[in-house]
Amino acid sequence: MEARPGQPAVVLLSGGLDSATTLAIAVDQGFQAHALSVDYGQRHRAELAAAARLAVALGAASHRVVRVDLRAIGGSALTADLPVPVNRDAPSMAAEIPITYVPARNTVLLALALGLAETLAAFDLFIGVNAVDYSGYPDCRPEFIAAFERLANLATQAGVESRGVFRIHAPLLHWSKEAIIRAGLRLGVDYGMTVSCYQADETGRACGQCDACLLRRAGFAAAGVTDPTRYVI
Repeated sequence: MEARPGQPAVVLLSGGLDSATTLAIAVDQGFQAHALSVDYGQRHRAELAAAARLAVALGAASHRVVRVDLRAIGGSALTADLPVPVNRDAPSMAAEIPITYVPARNTVLLALALGLAETLAAFDLFIGVNAVDYSGYPDCRPEFIAAFERLANLATQAGVESRGVFRIHAPLLHWSKEAIIRAGLRLGVDYGMTVSCYQADETGRACGQCDACLLRRAGFAAAGVTDPTRYVI
């Protein structure tokens, strides 16, 4: 959908490939895009620095970082001292929900985005979830997005008072990684600025072996473009 000139929206920006593309799409559609990143105790903290750079480069109207320490909950290789799965093939990635799933992460992230949206009088929220080239996360499915959109309109003052209708935009939901990369390149996204690796080092170099790295690398290969990722190996 095209936005009215200056229409505000909140865009969740992790610093990875998908969220960067989502921000570029929101800006291209004419939204005044307010980027929101969440420091949830993730081990790949280099993505937060990447998010700050991307917010500027892609023309976000503002960029905020909210801290919610999900390490207190644990249960994920991204927030606890657990090994990140490496060198898995596509069938293995699709077979089960991996240990890199962070319990309730997208629910928490969208709740924070919803709170910010209310303060900005915004009714459009963008999230870069993908249900095609992903690792089986339950909170990346269309059913989850639809359910949260219903919740947003039930659980907010703005929704109850009929000031507007909240919409959750997940433009990448049914796209392959190849399609995402091609769209982002058309919109001027510099993927060399993004960090997707689940265990990136402090400078943002990727391991090249985790699910995120393998999906990303395959996406660039399928798109027929050079992978700009800095790999440790």
